[in-house]
Amino acid sequence: MPTAENLPPAQSCRVIDFERADVVSLMIYPPPPPMLVVAGQKPFANMQVSLNPLRYAQKPEYWGIEVVGCMPPSGQPAIVPYVVELSLAGYIGTCGIEVIGASHTKRIELAAAFEGTPPETAVDETAA
Repeated sequence: MPTAENLPPAQSCRVIDFERADVVSLMIYPPPPPMLVVAGQKPFANMQVSLNPLRYAQKPEYWGIEVVGCMPPSGQPAIVPYVVELSLAGYIGTCGIEVIGASHTKRIELAAAFEGTPPETAVDETAA
């Protein structure tokens, strides 16, 4: 039986770029898990954008979350804004998360969020 790592990559889906990535928490008690909100522009109007957490054998420092765009069989090129969100329940590393786009990543520190203080400002990292 093949493992996920041995399966061929999808041809209709790609990691795409994002412009903003923020973690938001509702100010209610008991506090729900924080939400990751990512925004950008997709190259096709009918492209479906999702946030896909990576899989790990053990909790990493920064849990990777890919911004993925999937295309149906046909579509017209058009630059269209998108906003997607993901509950971070079960997807926070020991230090935080890392949002992974096509040309850059963004690390967001979240350790302070569990101590009752707002998360730190994120650090952008460009891909090599």
